Amino acid sequence: MGDTESCCNIKAISSEWNQNGKQKQKIEVYLKVLSRLRELNVPEIMAPGFEDDLWAHFYRLPTRYALDMNVERAQYVLMHKRLLHIARTPAASTGPAVEVRLVQVVCSASGVTCKSLHSNSQNKVSPQDSDIQGNMMRPMHEITISTNDKPKLLSQLTSLLSETGLDIQEAHAFSTLDGYSLDVFVVGGWAVEETEKLKHVLANKIQKLEKQSQLKENGSPPLAKLAEQEKIRMNFISRHVIFPTRENGVSTSEASWLRFEKKIASGPFSDLYKGTLCNQDLAIKVLKQESLDENIHREFSQEVYILSKIQHRNVVKFVGACTKPPNLCLVTEYLSGGSMYDLLHKQKTVLALPSLLKVAIDVSEGMKYLHQNDIIHRDLKSANLLIDKTGVVKVADFGVARVRNRSGIMTAETGTYRWMAPEVIEHKPYDHKADVFSFAIVLWELLTRKLPYEHLSPLQAAVGVVQKGLRPKIPRHCHPKLVELLQWCWQQDPSLRPSFSEILEFLLHISKMVCQAVPDEMMNVI
Repeated sequence: MGDTESCCNIKAISSEWNQNGKQKQKIEVYLKVLSRLRELNVPEIMAPGFEDDLWAHFYRLPTRYALDMNVERAQYVLMHKRLLHIARTPAASTGPAVEVRLVQVVCSASGVTCKSLHSNSQNKVSPQDSDIQGNMMRPMHEITISTNDKPKLLSQLTSLLSETGLDIQEAHAFSTLDGYSLDVFVVGGWAVEETEKLKHVLANKIQKLEKQSQLKENGSPPLAKLAEQEKIRMNFISRHVIFPTRENGVSTSEASWLRFEKKIASGPFSDLYKGTLCNQDLAIKVLKQESLDENIHREFSQEVYILSKIQHRNVVKFVGACTKPPNLCLVTEYLSGGSMYDLLHKQKTVLALPSLLKVAIDVSEGMKYLHQNDIIHRDLKSANLLIDKTGVVKVADFGVARVRNRSGIMTAETGTYRWMAPEVIEHKPYDHKADVFSFAIVLWELLTRKLPYEHLSPLQAAVGVVQKGLRPKIPRHCHPKLVELLQWCWQQDPSLRPSFSEILEFLLHISKMVCQAVPDEMMNVI
């Protein structure tokens, strides 16, 4: 990446963090580490997108991690990245994410204090300096472990090391934003020449520890988990529950029949279950108690409020919610067809033009309804478009959606960079036309089955969209009318973009033209 692009990246990062002092320090360390890796000419730095991957590593970890970094030993960051990658891919055959290496430690002559040379640049002491100060160099082992973060993890690892006969001199524990840990220990008590043996012993013990944790989590549901689900179920029939009336399909008295079946997905802030209510398949999103904070609670409340007020064929159907902390959950209809993102990018499904238009019309119908009700989605993308068993596409995930205020414009950045309108990226006031821009990117995605700006990092794409008017390349085979629609919807000036009423009218006109030219047997949808 060139110097200009790097500069743009840092400007974008700085803007994203609103000049926060600690984050500025993190950026400074990131730049120093990047510079040092260039000086060392490490092979990894030549990989496409390396700079953004490195920033993503620093971004996930707390500022304390950057402040503890000895820039002279920047290559250790690559080892940390590798271990975190292994921890995120438990199916890999690489075994536990653990690394053991020999380090030189500065110990005081009295033996009271002990600091490793690598832990902070201020602790860097040469052998000559240590002799003058009356200190001595001593070889020890540094152990770095990455795994799923969980309560009492540090205590478990400390006990594991002590049981191995190791004397812990230092411990540095870091938790990532996406739910993993990076723990660094400096230990004595093991023969210097048997580093590989120590790694083998620890790998076996950590593997056993992880298996025990998995059995507790994935075996028969523990009593605590069953109790939590029962609290959620019971709160559905309490005054804290929000349920639609009987005319919408569910009555309050029927809520006691809510059943959890199996966990189908898990994220840093919530778990998603497939369940049933009166023999109706449901999706139950349960917020993790340990992840609850003011922001998460506010987004949850906003999502419940919006979904409880709307009902449309092309919007995911709200069933109910438990709104009594800490057992928060949201129940919607279960859509067995999965997401458009999975259909396009994982299943590699090719949509015939009639099918593509049908999807675009479904999305436009849903978005037109939302905008007519003064709701701006703010995160419209293929991953938030779900498909039911009959092929109907529905707009979902209203976690960051908002009811438009009286002025009709809003501020503050939200959404996903690859689909985000330029005015939102720039933190400028915006309105419902931001969703129109995102729709254009989704339409391009339907046409190409590609990730928008796939050769750029999200930050690079955002900078390009704002500063250079960057847009995805329209394929040559694209229908001329769809080319016209794309260019209309992703105009840089929001006022020049169409409304979803106009988009829908435009799509229906194209669909009519196409249907007249295509045999009935070609009209099958997804």
